[in-house]
Amino acid sequence: MPSYTLGISSYYHDSAAALVADGAPVAAAQEERFSRIRHDSGFPRQAVAYCLDAAGIALDDLDAVVYYEDPKLKFGRVLSSFASAGPGGLVPFSAVLPEWLRWKRDVLTRVDDELAALGRGRAPAATASRHHRSHAASAFFPSPFESAAVVTIDGVGEWQTTTIWHGRGSSLELVDSISYPHSLGMLYSAFTYYCGFKVDSGEYKLMGLAPYGRPVYADLIREKLVNLRDDGSFTLDLRYFEYVKGRRMVGRAFEELFGGPIRRPETPLTQRQCDLAASVQKVTEEAVLGLARAAVRGTGERRLCLAGGVALNCVANGVLSRSGLVDALWIQPAAGDAGCSLGAALDHSVRVAGRPHLATGRDAMRGALLGPSYPDEEIETFLVENGYVFKRFDGDAVFDETSRHLADGAVIGWFQGRMEFGPRALGARSILGDPRDTEMQKRMNLKIKFRESFRPFAPAVLAEDAGDYFDLGAQSPYMLVVSEVAEHIRAEGIRHGGPNTGLGSINEVRSELPAITHVDLSARVQTVTEDDNPAFARLLRSFKARTGCPVLVNTSFNVRGEPIVRTPEEAYRCFMRTGMDVLVLGSFVLRKEDQPEYAEAVDWREQIPLD
Repeated sequence: MPSYTLGISSYYHDSAAALVADGAPVAAAQEERFSRIRHDSGFPRQAVAYCLDAAGIALDDLDAVVYYEDPKLKFGRVLSSFASAGPGGLVPFSAVLPEWLRWKRDVLTRVDDELAALGRGRAPAATASRHHRSHAASAFFPSPFESAAVVTIDGVGEWQTTTIWHGRGSSLELVDSISYPHSLGMLYSAFTYYCGFKVDSGEYKLMGLAPYGRPVYADLIREKLVNLRDDGSFTLDLRYFEYVKGRRMVGRAFEELFGGPIRRPETPLTQRQCDLAASVQKVTEEAVLGLARAAVRGTGERRLCLAGGVALNCVANGVLSRSGLVDALWIQPAAGDAGCSLGAALDHSVRVAGRPHLATGRDAMRGALLGPSYPDEEIETFLVENGYVFKRFDGDAVFDETSRHLADGAVIGWFQGRMEFGPRALGARSILGDPRDTEMQKRMNLKIKFRESFRPFAPAVLAEDAGDYFDLGAQSPYMLVVSEVAEHIRAEGIRHGGPNTGLGSINEVRSELPAITHVDLSARVQTVTEDDNPAFARLLRSFKARTGCPVLVNTSFNVRGEPIVRTPEEAYRCFMRTGMDVLVLGSFVLRKEDQPEYAEAVDWREQIPLD
C-alpha cells in the first residue's frame, strides 16, 4: 500500500487539504469549493473527506498529517507585533488574544480533534511544518527540476515574509530570508487597500488596473516606502503603515504622502488609482527581479521556482521570465496559502519516497486537475431527475458541438473532468468564448461575471500555436505568466503608433483577438497540451479546425463574490442566473432557451453591474 500524507492549511484564509502518496500529489482542494464561502478559513472538513475518498482510504491509512505552519512561532510574532505597536495596538490585540489563548497557539490539538470528528478512523497526531517551507516545498518538489533556486514571497508566515531556498533532489535548504514587518506582500496589499479593494483577495484587481495607469508615483514609493537594496533585500518605512497595529493597512500618513484619502469601495475609479496601481506594480517587479538575482547568486542555479501569494502576480512573473536572469521558471499553480497544504504534505512524503515524477520530465501537478470529478452517469441522473433539457454527444461529437456554438458567438459554461486546484480555471471549470468577438469582454464582464469592466480576460491557446499569437519565451500551462500579443496580430494603428491607455480606452480594439488583449497589449496566457488537459486540448483543436483560431477566452466558472463551481448542480445554477448561452456538462449539452426555468429565470439582461 502506498504511503499517504495529508497536508492541511486553515484558520487564516483559503483553507485546503491535499493528499500525497509516495511523493506524488493524488488529490487537493480548497474548502471554499465545498462550503461555498469564498476564501473559507475554517477547518477543511469537506476537502479532507474528498481527498480520502479520492484515494479510497480512511484516516487510519495515513502515515502522517502535516499542518502548514508552526502555531507557536506565529503566536510569538503576534505577541511581539502588538507589544511593539504601543497603545494603538491595544484594541485589536484585545480582540484576537482570547482566541489565541483558547486554541490557536495549540492548533495541532484542534486539527486532531477535527479529524477525529469526521468519523473516518483515527489519524496520526498532526505535526507542524513552517509556513514558508511549505510554500517552498510546494514550488520545488512538484517542479520538473532536479535542482533549482526557490523564492517564496507573501504577506507573512510565522515571521518570514520572503525566503530563498536551494532545492536539490529530495532536499530543500534555506539560503536567506526577510522577516516581518518588512514584506513585499504587505506593500502591495497596502496599495490594494488604499485603492479601495479588499486585502487578500483584491490584489489581482490592482494588478489588472495597473496597465491603465503610468508609474508616476514609483519614485515616491522607492524614496519613502521601500528601500530596495542591491543584494535583493528590502525594508519598509513603517511610519507610513498601520498593519503592525492590527487595525488597517494604512492611515493618515499614507494619505498625506499620496495626496488623497483612501478610496471607498464601490465608488468610481479614477486615473489616480490607475497610476497608483501602475506605480506599486513597477516597484514590485523591480523587487521580484532583485530577489531572483539574489537567488541565482546564492545557489548557482539557473532554474527558479516560485510560490507565495506574490507569485500569483503574473505580470511580475512575465517580466522575470523575459529578463534573462534564469533559464527556466516554474510557478506553483496554487501559489497562495491553499498550496501550503500540498507543500506540507510533499515535504514529509518526499523525504521518504523521493520525487518519482522526475523520470517523466514533466511536473507532478497533473495539470493542477486534482479536485473532484463527476462521471457522465452521475451527471445524467442529475439532469433527468430535475427535468432539464439536454442532448448527449459522445466522443469527439461533444467538442464539435461546443466549437460550433462558440463560433456562432455563444458564451459557454464548460464543466469537464477533475476540478482545478488553485485560483485559476484551466479548462475544467471554465466559462469560454470567442476571443475574436469585439463585444465578448464587455459582455462577459457585465452580463456574466457581474464585475468591473476594466478587468481583462485570459486566453487559452494550443501550446504548439502559442508562438503565433503571443511573445512567450516558454510554456505557461497554469496561466501565471503575462506576455504581449504578437506584433503581427495587433491592430494596424496600434502596431505603428502604440496603444492608448487610461480608463477611457477600455473598449478599443487592439488586436485580432480583442477579447483577450489588455490595454497594454498584454495577455495572461494559458498554453494547453493533451498531457495537461486532454478534453480542453481537443476542444481547442475543434475550434481551430472550424475557425482557424486555436485560442479561446477562458475565465473561471463563477460570478463575482462566489467560489468556482464544483458540482453539476452549481454549474447549472450559475448558468441559469447569468448570460451564458450554453452549458456543457461532460458529454451533455444544454441550451438555456430549452430549459424549463428559462421564462422564470432572473433576467440577466437587466442586471446592473457592480463597479
